Amino acid sequence: MRVLVIPEDFRKDQYILKPIVKALLSDIGKSRAKIEVCKEPLPGGVGEALKSSRIADIIERYRGMVDCFLLVVDRDGNENRRQRLDDLEGENPSVGFLAENAWQEVEAWVLAGLDLPGEWVWKEVRSEPDVKEVYFEPLAKQLHVAEGPGGGRKSLAEKAARKIARIISLCPEDVGSIKTRLETLS
Repeated sequence: MRVLVIPEDFRKDQYILKPIVKALLSDIGKSRAKIEVCKEPLPGGVGEALKSSRIADIIERYRGMVDCFLLVVDRDGNENRRQRLDDLEGENPSVGFLAENAWQEVEAWVLAGLDLPGEWVWKEVRSEPDVKEVYFEPLAKQLHVAEGPGGGRKSLAEKAARKIARIISLCPEDVGSIKTRLETLS
C-alpha cells in the first residue's frame, strides 16, 4: 500500500504524521506500506488545504503513484470542519481519498503516546484548541528537544508512535477513525 499524507503544512506536521500513519498501517498488518508526505504543492495552511481545487491538483499530480490520499488538518476548535472534510471526500470518491481532522491539533496525537507530567489531565489536554502552544511546546522544552527537527516533533512523534494502541485509545475520534478507514481500504 502506498499512502500520500496531505498535511495543511508539511514543514512541522510531517514529523508527526509520517511516524503515526506508519504505526497505524503496521497495526493493521501493512508494515511494508510506503508513506510519503505531500510537500509539493505546499497547501500553506488549513484554508488552502481545504480547497477543492488544491485537492484536485494534488490528486491529479500523484494519481497512479499512490493507493490512498490522506488529508489531515487540525480541527482548531472548529466544530464544522468535519462537514468540509466529508464534502471533499464526496468530491473524490473513487481515488482512495480520506480526510480527517486532528482533535484539536496533531500535536495531541504525540502527547497521547507519551508519559505526561502528573499534573496534566488528559481530558483537558485533548480539549485544548491550542494544544500545541499550551502543552506540546512547553513539554518539548522541558524534555530538551525543542531545538530538534520540527521543534521536537520528530523525536517525540517517533517515540510516541511506538505506543500506537495507546494513541488510538486516547484519540478515537481521529486516530481511531483513520485506522478504521485505512482497514477498509486495504
